[in-house]
Amino acid sequence: MSSHTLHPIALVTGGSRGLGRSTVLALAKRGVDTIFTFHSNEAEACKVVSLVADAGRKAVALQLDTADITSFDSFADRAREALQDFEAERFDYLVNNAGTSHHAAVTEITEQDLDQLYSVHFKGVLFLTQKLLPLIRDGGRVVNISSGLTRIIFPGSAAYGAMKGAVEVLTKYMAKELGPRRIAVNVVAPGAIQTDFSEGMVRDNPEVNKRVSDMTALGRAGLPDDVGPMIASLLSEDNRWINAQRIEVSGGMSI
Repeated sequence: MSSHTLHPIALVTGGSRGLGRSTVLALAKRGVDTIFTFHSNEAEACKVVSLVADAGRKAVALQLDTADITSFDSFADRAREALQDFEAERFDYLVNNAGTSHHAAVTEITEQDLDQLYSVHFKGVLFLTQKLLPLIRDGGRVVNISSGLTRIIFPGSAAYGAMKGAVEVLTKYMAKELGPRRIAVNVVAPGAIQTDFSEGMVRDNPEVNKRVSDMTALGRAGLPDDVGPMIASLLSEDNRWINAQRIEVSGGMSI
Protein backbone atom coordinates (compact mmCIF):
# COMPACT_ATOMS: atom_id res chain seq x y z
CA MET A 1 0.00 0.00 0.00
CA SER A 2 1.33 3.48 -0.82
CA SER A 3 1.71 6.01 1.98
CA HIS A 4 0.10 8.50 -0.36
CA THR A 5 -3.30 6.84 -0.02
CA LEU A 6 -3.07 7.17 3.76
CA HIS A 7 -1.53 9.93 5.84
CA PRO A 8 1.74 11.38 4.55
CA ILE A 9 4.84 10.13 6.40
CA ALA A 10 7.94 12.15 7.22
CA LEU A 11 11.39 11.01 8.28
CA VAL A 12 13.08 13.62 10.50
CA THR A 13 16.61 13.26 11.87
CA GLY A 14 17.28 14.68 15.33
CA GLY A 15 13.59 14.72 16.22
CA SER A 16 13.80 14.32 19.99
CA ARG A 17 14.63 17.96 20.81
CA GLY A 18 14.85 21.51 19.56
CA LEU A 19 13.89 22.27 15.98
CA GLY A 20 13.46 18.61 15.06
CA ARG A 21 10.99 18.06 17.90
CA SER A 22 9.06 21.18 16.93
CA THR A 23 8.96 19.95 13.33
CA VAL A 24 7.66 16.48 14.28
CA LEU A 25 4.90 18.00 16.44
CA ALA A 26 3.95 20.58 13.80
CA LEU A 27 3.72 17.81 11.20
CA ALA A 28 1.46 15.79 13.53
CA LYS A 29 -0.93 18.75 13.78
CA ARG A 30 -1.10 18.73 9.98
CA GLY A 31 -1.98 15.04 9.85
CA VAL A 32 1.52 13.74 9.06
CA ASP A 33 2.95 10.61 10.72
CA THR A 34 6.69 10.56 11.45
CA ILE A 35 9.66 8.30 11.78
CA PHE A 36 12.28 10.33 13.64
CA THR A 37 15.78 9.67 14.90
CA PHE A 38 17.40 10.44 18.23
CA HIS A 39 21.10 10.25 19.07
CA SER A 40 21.15 9.13 22.71
CA ASN A 41 18.21 10.49 24.72
CA GLU A 42 15.63 7.74 24.45
CA ALA A 43 13.49 9.19 27.26
CA GLU A 44 13.02 12.47 25.34
CA ALA A 45 12.29 10.52 22.17
CA CYS A 46 9.55 8.57 23.98
CA LYS A 47 8.02 11.85 25.16
CA VAL A 48 7.82 13.08 21.58
CA VAL A 49 6.14 9.82 20.50
CA SER A 50 3.52 10.38 23.26
CA LEU A 51 2.93 14.01 22.23
CA VAL A 52 2.41 12.93 18.62
CA ALA A 53 -0.11 10.31 19.83
CA ASP A 54 -1.89 13.06 21.82
CA ALA A 55 -2.22 14.96 18.53
CA GLY A 56 -3.89 11.91 17.00
CA ARG A 57 -0.99 10.81 14.84
CA LYS A 58 1.71 8.16 15.04
CA ALA A 59 5.48 8.43 15.44
CA VAL A 60 8.26 5.86 15.62
CA ALA A 61 11.63 6.76 17.17
CA LEU A 62 14.82 5.11 15.88
CA GLN A 63 18.33 5.56 17.27
CA LEU A 64 20.86 6.93 14.79
CA ASP A 65 24.25 8.61 14.92
CA THR A 66 24.27 10.62 11.68
CA ALA A 67 28.07 10.84 11.86
CA ASP A 68 28.37 7.05 11.57
CA ILE A 69 28.08 6.47 7.83
CA THR A 70 28.64 2.70 8.29
CA SER A 71 25.31 2.42 10.13
CA PHE A 72 23.20 3.84 7.27
CA ASP A 73 22.52 0.54 5.49
CA SER A 74 21.08 -1.02 8.63
CA PHE A 75 19.22 2.22 9.40
CA ALA A 76 17.56 2.12 5.98
CA ASP A 77 16.46 -1.46 6.77
CA ARG A 78 15.03 -0.31 10.13
CA ALA A 79 13.23 2.57 8.42
CA ARG A 80 11.75 0.11 5.90
CA GLU A 81 10.51 -2.04 8.81
CA ALA A 82 9.09 1.03 10.58
CA LEU A 83 7.13 1.90 7.44
CA GLN A 84 5.30 -1.41 7.81
CA ASP A 85 3.82 -0.02 11.06
CA PHE A 86 2.16 2.61 8.87
CA GLU A 87 1.17 0.02 6.24
CA ALA A 88 3.39 1.87 3.77
CA GLU A 89 6.34 1.08 1.53
CA ARG A 90 7.53 4.66 1.06
CA PHE A 91 7.66 7.90 3.00
CA ASP A 92 6.93 11.36 1.63
CA TYR A 93 9.23 13.87 3.32
CA LEU A 94 12.85 13.75 4.49
CA VAL A 95 14.09 16.44 6.90
CA ASN A 96 17.88 16.35 7.45
CA ASN A 97 17.87 18.21 10.76
CA ALA A 98 20.29 16.41 13.11
CA GLY A 99 23.29 18.53 13.97
CA THR A 100 25.98 19.50 16.44
CA SER A 101 27.25 22.96 17.29
CA HIS A 102 30.81 24.24 17.24
CA HIS A 103 32.46 27.52 18.21
CA ALA A 104 36.13 28.26 17.60
CA ALA A 105 38.15 31.01 15.96
CA VAL A 106 39.77 30.21 12.62
CA THR A 107 43.13 30.17 14.44
CA GLU A 108 41.84 27.58 16.94
CA ILE A 109 39.92 25.05 14.78
CA THR A 110 41.41 21.56 15.04
CA GLU A 111 41.42 18.86 12.38
CA GLN A 112 39.29 16.70 14.66
CA ASP A 113 36.71 19.50 15.02
CA LEU A 114 36.50 19.90 11.26
CA ASP A 115 36.26 16.16 10.57
CA GLN A 116 33.43 15.83 13.10
CA LEU A 117 31.50 18.75 11.60
CA TYR A 118 32.04 17.36 8.10
CA SER A 119 30.77 13.91 9.15
CA VAL A 120 27.54 15.21 10.69
CA HIS A 121 26.71 18.26 8.63
CA PHE A 122 27.78 17.31 5.14
CA LYS A 123 28.87 13.72 4.66
CA GLY A 124 26.04 12.40 6.83
CA VAL A 125 23.42 14.48 5.03
CA LEU A 126 24.63 13.39 1.59
CA PHE A 127 24.94 9.68 2.29
CA LEU A 128 21.85 9.32 4.46
CA THR A 129 19.79 10.96 1.71
CA GLN A 130 21.42 8.67 -0.85
CA LYS A 131 20.57 5.56 1.20
CA LEU A 132 16.99 6.68 1.81
CA LEU A 133 16.14 7.79 -1.73
CA PRO A 134 14.74 4.36 -2.69
CA LEU A 135 12.27 4.76 0.19
CA ILE A 136 11.13 8.28 -0.75
CA ARG A 137 7.98 8.52 -2.82
CA ASP A 138 8.24 10.10 -6.28
CA GLY A 139 6.79 13.58 -5.87
CA GLY A 140 8.07 13.75 -2.28
CA ARG A 141 10.19 16.45 -0.68
CA VAL A 142 13.52 16.89 1.04
CA VAL A 143 14.40 19.73 3.42
CA ASN A 144 17.99 20.21 4.52
CA ILE A 145 18.71 22.42 7.53
CA SER A 146 21.38 25.08 7.19
CA SER A 147 21.95 28.15 9.33
CA GLY A 148 21.73 31.91 9.26
CA LEU A 149 25.50 31.69 9.81
CA THR A 150 26.09 31.14 6.09
CA ARG A 151 25.00 34.77 5.59
CA ILE A 152 25.41 36.41 9.01
CA ILE A 153 29.09 36.26 9.93
CA PHE A 154 29.52 35.59 13.65
CA PRO A 155 33.21 35.20 14.56
CA GLY A 156 33.86 31.70 15.91
CA SER A 157 31.45 30.02 13.51
CA ALA A 158 33.70 29.57 10.47
CA ALA A 159 33.89 25.76 10.36
CA TYR A 160 30.20 25.27 11.16
CA GLY A 161 29.08 27.99 8.74
CA ALA A 162 31.28 26.63 5.96
CA MET A 163 29.81 23.12 6.31
CA LYS A 164 26.30 24.57 6.20
CA GLY A 165 27.33 26.53 3.10
CA ALA A 166 28.32 23.21 1.52
CA VAL A 167 24.86 21.82 2.33
CA GLU A 168 23.25 24.82 0.63
CA VAL A 169 25.13 24.09 -2.60
CA LEU A 170 24.41 20.35 -2.27
CA THR A 171 20.70 21.17 -1.95
CA LYS A 172 20.63 22.83 -5.38
CA TYR A 173 22.33 19.84 -6.97
CA MET A 174 19.88 17.48 -5.28
CA ALA A 175 16.96 19.56 -6.55
CA LYS A 176 18.29 19.38 -10.11
CA GLU A 177 19.14 15.69 -10.06
CA LEU A 178 15.97 14.56 -8.27
CA GLY A 179 13.79 16.68 -10.56
CA PRO A 180 12.97 13.72 -12.84
CA ARG A 181 11.38 12.04 -9.80
CA ARG A 182 9.47 15.28 -9.02
CA ILE A 183 11.18 15.50 -5.63
CA ALA A 184 11.55 19.12 -4.50
CA VAL A 185 14.61 19.89 -2.35
CA ASN A 186 14.96 23.09 -0.30
CA VAL A 187 17.14 24.36 2.50
CA VAL A 188 15.85 26.11 5.64
CA ALA A 189 18.32 28.42 7.40
CA PRO A 190 17.22 29.26 10.95
CA GLY A 191 18.62 32.33 12.69
CA ALA A 192 19.61 32.24 16.37
CA ILE A 193 17.06 30.08 18.22
CA GLN A 194 16.49 29.59 21.95
CA THR A 195 17.12 25.85 22.32
CA ASP A 196 19.64 23.65 24.17
CA PHE A 197 21.85 23.91 21.05
CA SER A 198 25.37 25.22 21.84
CA GLU A 199 24.77 24.51 25.53
CA GLY A 200 21.69 26.74 25.41
CA MET A 201 23.80 29.77 24.48
CA VAL A 202 21.01 31.89 22.97
CA ARG A 203 18.37 30.71 25.45
CA ASP A 204 20.33 30.87 28.71
CA ASN A 205 22.92 33.62 28.21
CA PRO A 206 21.16 37.00 28.67
CA GLU A 207 24.01 38.87 26.99
CA VAL A 208 23.87 36.71 23.84
CA ASN A 209 20.08 36.80 23.86
CA LYS A 210 20.10 40.62 23.97
CA ARG A 211 22.72 40.83 21.23
CA VAL A 212 20.61 38.60 18.98
CA SER A 213 17.42 40.52 19.80
CA ASP A 214 19.11 43.83 18.98
CA MET A 215 20.25 42.47 15.59
CA THR A 216 16.78 41.17 14.70
CA ALA A 217 14.12 43.32 13.04
CA LEU A 218 11.35 41.63 15.04
CA GLY A 219 13.23 42.37 18.26
CA ARG A 220 13.74 38.97 19.88
CA ALA A 221 15.63 35.71 19.49
CA GLY A 222 13.82 32.90 17.72
CA LEU A 223 11.98 30.01 19.37
CA PRO A 224 11.80 26.41 18.12
CA ASP A 225 8.13 26.91 17.28
CA ASP A 226 9.06 29.78 14.95
CA VAL A 227 10.79 27.18 12.78
CA GLY A 228 9.10 23.76 13.14
CA PRO A 229 5.70 24.88 11.80
CA MET A 230 7.43 26.71 8.93
CA ILE A 231 9.17 23.46 7.89
CA ALA A 232 5.86 21.56 8.16
CA SER A 233 4.25 24.23 5.98
CA LEU A 234 7.07 24.07 3.43
CA LEU A 235 6.51 20.32 3.10
CA SER A 236 2.79 20.78 2.43
CA GLU A 237 1.13 20.73 -0.97
CA ASP A 238 0.67 24.52 -0.73
CA ASN A 239 4.41 24.92 -1.31
CA ARG A 240 4.89 22.28 -3.99
CA TRP A 241 6.38 24.78 -6.50
CA ILE A 242 9.14 25.99 -4.16
CA ASN A 243 12.33 24.19 -5.17
CA ALA A 244 16.10 24.66 -4.81
CA GLN A 245 15.59 27.63 -2.47
CA ARG A 246 17.37 28.80 0.69
CA ILE A 247 14.69 30.11 3.05
CA GLU A 248 16.01 31.98 6.07
CA VAL A 249 13.82 31.92 9.16
CA SER A 250 15.45 34.50 11.38
CA GLY A 251 12.91 37.24 12.10
CA GLY A 252 15.07 39.54 9.98
CA MET A 253 18.53 39.21 11.54
CA SER A 254 21.20 41.60 10.23
CA ILE A 255 19.14 43.17 7.46
